Amino acid sequence: MTPIQRVTRDGIPPETRRPAPERVLAGDPVHTTWPIEETDSIACGLWQSTPGKWTISYDEWEYVHIHSGHSILTDSQGRETHLRAGDSYVIRPGFRGTWEVVETTLKDYVIR
Repeated sequence: MTPIQRVTRDGIPPETRRPAPERVLAGDPVHTTWPIEETDSIACGLWQSTPGKWTISYDEWEYVHIHSGHSILTDSQGRETHLRAGDSYVIRPGFRGTWEVVETTLKDYVIR
């Protein structure tokens, strides 16, 4: 593997999944992931989801950069964070709440 890797979907077979049914609160979200690197300590790639809403619970640290779409992260106290194209965020372990995709969202991710 080269020490520099471009973050792109080109040439990477997509993996398609849905959240577990008990976590889905609205819609029928479909998640497509293009994994670029996955080891015991890190995962990175691109992720896209169609509209829907589901519960989330983070045990890991994640950096995200939004390429397109609109999503809303709502914490367990009801505080909303809107994620839109050009936004970058860190989601830390312990975050509990919901992820709602309002418009199909594409993001880069790095998870530790």
